[in-house]
Amino acid sequence: MKRFDYAGKVALITGASMGIGAVFARELSRRGARPVLVARSQQKLETLAATLPGAEVIVADLAEPGAAERVFAEVTRRGLEVDMLVNNAGYGRHGAFEELSLSDQRGEIDLNVTALVELTHVFLPMLERRQGGVLNVASFAAFMPIPYMAVYGATKAFVLSFSEALWAEYRPRGVRVTCLNPGATDTPFFERSGDAASAGAKRVAPEGVVDLGLRAFADGKASVVHGAQNRIGAFLPRLLPRALIARIAALVTRPKAPALSATRDLAP
Repeated sequence: MKRFDYAGKVALITGASMGIGAVFARELSRRGARPVLVARSQQKLETLAATLPGAEVIVADLAEPGAAERVFAEVTRRGLEVDMLVNNAGYGRHGAFEELSLSDQRGEIDLNVTALVELTHVFLPMLERRQGGVLNVASFAAFMPIPYMAVYGATKAFVLSFSEALWAEYRPRGVRVTCLNPGATDTPFFERSGDAASAGAKRVAPEGVVDLGLRAFADGKASVVHGAQNRIGAFLPRLLPRALIARIAALVTRPKAPALSATRDLAP
């Protein structure tokens, strides 16, 4: 499989209004791609699009039923052919499982898993026709159980497994699938999850994360972990019992104060 050239390609990016998604949009535009920006916030998307030549804006709440089909229909209506799908939209909550609202945790599954699978499914025939592919954003959390973020960690483990399976399935057909696994990154993610979700890890700039993901995608890699320490941490569950890993993780992620109930009523 030859190296992917971003110049002249159309890239659809979810969660593009801020954070890693917005950086993906800027970096893909800088590499010559035409970004299609998808998120809920029309104002933020239009402000970003105004700085990117040829950018398109599609306002959608991907956690809603049928959102993937509506996004695909809008792309088709505009006569666009997507070469690259960046499934970046997602969020997490930190706190004791029973303290976090069920609606929030269902929302994590709806956005982090269901929307990602549905978008991949509806766009895959187009991506194969264009000999492009999918870049899914998971997390370092995908590699181990994450107490006090149990649902978030489980959704990202799904994304990693799903991505690597599709990489093997569709690589012979000329479609690349890459899973990018960042560690703690300096984005608005923690405004929703709570600062304690980073477990004290130093947050890195999103530009380096995005650059690694785009290089891995261009090279046709199945998955990649950002940061040397994160790569070591992702390898440890292969050497140690998973129960021990979960117990160690619980010590690191346990809330230092009462559960973050202030985040319970935030809409996804």
